Amino acid sequence: MTSQQPPLWRRALAELIGTCLLVAVVVGSGIAAQQLSPNDVGLQLLENSTATVLGLTVLILVFGPVSGGHFNPVVSAADWFLGRRHGTGLNLTELGTYAVAQVAGAIGGSVLANVMFDLGTSISTKDRTTPGHLVAEAVATAGLVLLIFSLARTNRGLLAAPAVGAYIGAAYWFTSSTSFANPAVTIGRIFTDTFAGIAPVSVPGFILAQIAGAALGLGLLLALFPAAGSAADDVVVPHRAKETA
Repeated sequence: MTSQQPPLWRRALAELIGTCLLVAVVVGSGIAAQQLSPNDVGLQLLENSTATVLGLTVLILVFGPVSGGHFNPVVSAADWFLGRRHGTGLNLTELGTYAVAQVAGAIGGSVLANVMFDLGTSISTKDRTTPGHLVAEAVATAGLVLLIFSLARTNRGLLAAPAVGAYIGAAYWFTSSTSFANPAVTIGRIFTDTFAGIAPVSVPGFILAQIAGAALGLGLLLALFPAAGSAADDVVVPHRAKETA
């Protein structure tokens, strides 16, 4: 028996479909929440966050064994950064391929959600750029990176699906931005003028805050787990498939 990762095209397909479905869950549940609870924003957020927690957990379980279930360019970039000294994780070609697949999938997810609810695809007008939102995105992304890579380093990568789902669900509520924590998802949510949308003018600030948060999360990770890069192949889910030689 030999142990190797699936070919890049299969991993890219998993990232594209997984990110597409993730954004469809986020946007679609936001639309449903608006329709079901039109006069209660708190209940809308509860409905949206609950669907996201469950959907994200399931998607990581489904696609994680193929691609790692990143669905997030900052997670993929952190995987490359940590693994480059240890010969683990993504290389630059794989990182670029993952990022393109994730962004394309995220845009497709918004379009899909709009279609499912008989809405036309339109550019969001929801401005989310405030200092509080940007700090929230940095905090949310730092926590996400620290969580994912600390689980991998301590041989608990198989807990990533429920742990990441739970963290994002909690961060919906303890951050003012509702925890996008993902540049691809942020770009994808431009293409829906609904509950989960974000105006294009807000996107650059969000992405910069997410990058800063990822850097902070990596700094904390290396302070706590200096050899974290050795486990980069187990992010988010161990994905080395055993095949018969």
